[in-house]
Amino acid sequence: MGALDWNKIVHQNQGWRLISCIWLHAGLIHLVVNMLSLLFIGIRLEQQFGFVRIGAIYLLSGFGGSVLSALFLRNNYISVGASGALFGLLGSMLSELLMNWTIYSNKAAAIITLLFIIALNLAIGILPHADNFAHIGGFATGFLLGFVLLARPQFGWMEHHELPQTNQPPKYKAYQYILWVVALVLLLVGFVISLVMLFKGKNGNDGCHWCHYLNCVPTSKWKCNT
Repeated sequence: MGALDWNKIVHQNQGWRLISCIWLHAGLIHLVVNMLSLLFIGIRLEQQFGFVRIGAIYLLSGFGGSVLSALFLRNNYISVGASGALFGLLGSMLSELLMNWTIYSNKAAAIITLLFIIALNLAIGILPHADNFAHIGGFATGFLLGFVLLARPQFGWMEHHELPQTNQPPKYKAYQYILWVVALVLLLVGFVISLVMLFKGKNGNDGCHWCHYLNCVPTSKWKCNT
């Protein structure tokens, strides 16, 4: 019904499933949890940067998560959900914080809190029936997109009473331009290589024999092949 299915994407020319699976969920609880997460994460970002840029990050991160998931899960599973897109928003929050580091107060508290939230959610992803490859792919895509789309001039986004006394317009710093270029190149190269590998039927696990542990870690309580 539109879920991420490697066999249908690669062998039946149904590449649209890389996008459609983002809007499908495995049940009411799955849907509610994801939408509450979107509400919690998305409001702050959309208020600050607008729906166009945040919408682009959401969609492209969901797509990136789907591509990585299809590369590694292949025909063993089908996958649905917006988690990859949500992880992309978390990734963009982290890169935005790093990109605009100089305009924030309480930097250490902000980055520690954000890293804890990201690590906790990725750890939950190693449980059975969670598609952690979608989470990782979405996070990586959103992290790079944050550098590309969420850079801020050094003074333009601060409160007026905090602005220094200067007639110079807000400017971007050199490191912001460097991060922008590097992130854009990595994003484009990553998408091209991943899509070529996917539609050629390559198995991501062939080049990374331990990567399956990123998706599920077997214990005495559960197995990963069910």
